Amino acid sequence: QVQLVESGGGLVQAGGSLRLSCVASGRSFAGYRMGWFRQAPGKEREFVTSISWITGITDYIDSVKGRFTISADNAKNTVYLQMNSLKLEDTAVYYCAARVPGSSEYHYWGQGTQVTVSS
Repeated sequence: QVQLVESGGGLVQAGGSLRLSCVASGRSFAGYRMGWFRQAPGKEREFVTSISWITGITDYIDSVKGRFTISADNAKNTVYLQMNSLKLEDTAVYYCAARVPGSSEYHYWGQGTQVTVSS
């Protein structure tokens, strides 16, 4: 059974930092692409960033470039999201997801972790 378990969310002041973790289990994720998404209150879920387990190639939405960094530890089957210089608009539930090789859709999702940025 595939499981993605996020942790590391919390309450932080604007300008602060948080690091989210996503532990993947239940199968081999070789060749998968791992992503972070977020959903703010009243808004649709949006893609934030992703990384390839194999190549390490990453991509980001413009609003987080230079502030967020995604990384992966293959030995620990864990993906991280380091978030610096947090802004009020980063407040959201953050979800970890896994995309099957060759697919454009993310098939596996975690339960989410709340990130709240206060002024």
